[in-house]
Amino acid sequence: MLAYIVRRLLWTPVLLALAAFFVFVMGTFAPGDPAELRLGNRATPESIERERERLGLNDPIPVRYVRYVANVLQGDFGDSYHYQGRPVLEIITPRLWVSVQLNIAALIVAILIGLPLGFYAAKKQGTASDPAIVISMLVLYAMPVFFTAPFLILFFAVKLHWVPAAGWGGFFSPQIVLPALTIGIPGAAIFVRHMRASTLEVVGQEYVRTAHAKGMSNFVVNYRHIARNALLPILTIMGFTLAGMFGGSLIVELIYGIPGAGRLSLDAIFQRDFPVLTAFVLLGSGMLVFANLAIDIAYTIVDPRIRLQ
Repeated sequence: MLAYIVRRLLWTPVLLALAAFFVFVMGTFAPGDPAELRLGNRATPESIERERERLGLNDPIPVRYVRYVANVLQGDFGDSYHYQGRPVLEIITPRLWVSVQLNIAALIVAILIGLPLGFYAAKKQGTASDPAIVISMLVLYAMPVFFTAPFLILFFAVKLHWVPAAGWGGFFSPQIVLPALTIGIPGAAIFVRHMRASTLEVVGQEYVRTAHAKGMSNFVVNYRHIARNALLPILTIMGFTLAGMFGGSLIVELIYGIPGAGRLSLDAIFQRDFPVLTAFVLLGSGMLVFANLAIDIAYTIVDPRIRLQ
C-alpha cells in the first residue's frame, strides 16, 4: 500500500510542472502587451518600454519561465492588471474557496442521489423501475443548467419558499441548496449509469453466488460483496466528474449571483487580466491533481488487492 501511494505521489510534481508550463505559455503568447494593459491606452511608447523592462518581459523566454516557476513556488502569481497594485493570490483566494465549497456540495448531492439510484436500478433489472430511473436521469442530464436553474428557483424558492432564490452565505447556508442541486443533478445521472453497469457486472460474479450459497444475508452480500466492488470503477470517473462540475459552475454562479471563481474568471477574460486568469487555471489544475491523488489513495480502501502492489 505504501509503495502504491509513493508512486502516485511521485507523479504529482510532474503533473503540476506540466500544468505550470502550459499556463506560462498561455500567458506569454496571449494577445496584448502586458505592459500596455497595465499602463492603459494613453501610455507613451517610452513608458511602455520602461514597464516591460521592469516586469522582465524583455528577458529570454527560458529565463522568464524559471522566474515564473520560482515565484509560483513562493505563492507569488504576480499583480493584477485590472486591480492595480493588488496581488493575484489576494484577489482569487476568497473567490476560489467559494467555488470549492459549491462544487464539494454538488459532488455530495451527485453521490447521494446517483449511487443509491444506480444500485437500486441494477437490482431491479427486468422491472419497470429500472428503465424509469435510467430514462429519468438521462432526461435530467440532457437539460442545460440555464433551464434547470430557473425551474428549481420557481419551484423551491418562489412556490414553496423553502430556500432562498440566490445569494451566498457559506457551505452550511440554505443558499447553497439550489446551486448544488443544479450542478449535482447532471453528475448524479452519470453516477447512476456507471453504478448500474458496474453493479450488473459484479452481481454475476462467482463470489456473489458463493456468498448467497453460504447463507449470508442480503444486506451483507449487497454491501460487502456487491456495492463495495462496484464502487471501484466509480472512483475512476469521480475525478473527471468533479472537473466537469468545476468547469460548468461558471453559468451557475452567474445565475445565482454567487461571488465565486467563475464570475471573476469571466471578468478577467473580458478585462484581459491574464495574471488572474492563469492563476485560476494553475490553481484549478493543482486542485484537480490532488483530488485525483486522493481518489487513487481511496482505491486502497475500496479494493484490498491494490495494497499488495
